Amino acid sequence: MFVDKASIKIKAGDGGNGAVSFRREKYVAAGGPDGGDGGKGGNIVFMVDSNLSTLADFRYKRKYSAPNGENGSGGRKNGRKGEDLVICVPRGTIIREAESGAIMADMSGDEPFIAAKGGRGGWGNPHFATPTRQVPRFAKDGTPGEEWDIILELKLLADVGLLGFPNVGKSTLISVVSEAKPIIADYHFTTITPVLGVVSMGEGNSFVMADIPGLIEGAGDGVGLGHEFLRHVERCRLLVHIVDAGGSEGRDPIDDFNIINAELVKFNPSLADKPQIVVANKMDLASDEQLKRLEEYFTGKGYEYYTMCAPINEGTKPLINAVWNKLQTLPPVINYEPENIPLEMFEKTDDKGFSITVRDNVYFVEAKWLLKIIQRSDLDDYESLQYFQRVLVSSGIIDALIEKGIREGDTVSIYDFEFDFVN
Repeated sequence: MFVDKASIKIKAGDGGNGAVSFRREKYVAAGGPDGGDGGKGGNIVFMVDSNLSTLADFRYKRKYSAPNGENGSGGRKNGRKGEDLVICVPRGTIIREAESGAIMADMSGDEPFIAAKGGRGGWGNPHFATPTRQVPRFAKDGTPGEEWDIILELKLLADVGLLGFPNVGKSTLISVVSEAKPIIADYHFTTITPVLGVVSMGEGNSFVMADIPGLIEGAGDGVGLGHEFLRHVERCRLLVHIVDAGGSEGRDPIDDFNIINAELVKFNPSLADKPQIVVANKMDLASDEQLKRLEEYFTGKGYEYYTMCAPINEGTKPLINAVWNKLQTLPPVINYEPENIPLEMFEKTDDKGFSITVRDNVYFVEAKWLLKIIQRSDLDDYESLQYFQRVLVSSGIIDALIEKGIREGDTVSIYDFEFDFVN
């Protein structure tokens, strides 16, 4: 089953809690605090597996969680780190944050991507020992791991995409110029999933061609199969548009050409800028007048134009050579750059509650919605810090701290971010 889109939930491991412990040893007075730190939670890591070609596995499992870090213990023993959870996806998978639609990663290369970072382990009580606080009877809990609702979207990595109405010969072409073996028959929609074929040009040179399932009028609005697979056209460097030269099914090939291009633009206007080579297939079924009409129309529009009879491999060699030569002038396959997830999105929540706990003049603030803002902010950056301060004020956290009796110089601890309070 070919599946090229899936929605899943991922949750990195929580950090382990720090320990409250005191050294007790015979003949050693006031041994002092010796609680260990909690271990870091496991990350959620995505990696490319070139043996995968579909997202079908994600139809049956929708939730992925990495192990938590272990809690610290006495004797300054730190908790064990949670193991990373590795999720394999096909090459070309786009990872998006579900609510904003922002691209988190394009899994086209071989580099792993940490989609959700594990929470940091909490500090044991030795970290809170000071000259005036020699017996700290508290430790710090670990921070929760990141969790996201994400969308996986497979966009095939192909240099060339074959376009055209059903039954114009796309599958036949890819079968004679590559080792791909698509289903070929004299009826519509024999190809119901994209088919990739590697076209060899000799001496280690090759390119990847994709047979995109037949498009029809209305594909951009979800008619037929084309709407499901138009996203795979977006990465292609070059489009080869095949028309039925003889109009054997009662359609005008020029009308077919214009209808398909209109559907591409409706789906994504940038597709209008993709270079195209036009091929009139089934030339054996067309009259000289029909072939001349097509040549005059397409060359007059500025397209490279070729004719072929794909089943007997006639005319395919000049076409493939033209495709190869054209590819040498085009930029590489598109890689999508990561996008920032808008921090304002995390403020727009119905639950903006928070809690404040005071221990020996340390003010611990917890708020799940605020955690994601901290995790996604660079608090060493002045603008990010200013934004974070505005959030603390607008959410009422600063006022609540003042009500709790905080004084200038007291420590505020918000998960793994700490600062001295300044009024």
